[in-house]
Amino acid sequence: MNNPDKTETTNTTPTPLRCLTGSLISGGLAIALYSLTSAIAQTFATKPIHSDNPAVINIASAVRTLVVGITALGTGIFGLVALGLIGLAIQILIQQATKKGSPS
Repeated sequence: MNNPDKTETTNTTPTPLRCLTGSLISGGLAIALYSLTSAIAQTFATKPIHSDNPAVINIASAVRTLVVGITALGTGIFGLVALGLIGLAIQILIQQATKKGSPS
């Protein structure tokens, strides 16, 4: 019988193809988030806050800063992940090349 507490784990080793595929996906998300960040920042810049109340201006400014900051953070994270996966693919290729070149 199947025990719901036991989970099957599979160990898959990273390959350069998997790393590059993940890097392409992450890079695509980074580009999409960059364009979203740019569009949000331009929209906020073209629409000023219309209020005489300083508290409203401060809160609106803080919310705008948080929204742009969160999308910029997502852009940076996905961009760094893409670069890291490319680096991992290069490292794996170098390790495979040195294993083939060295006598056993």
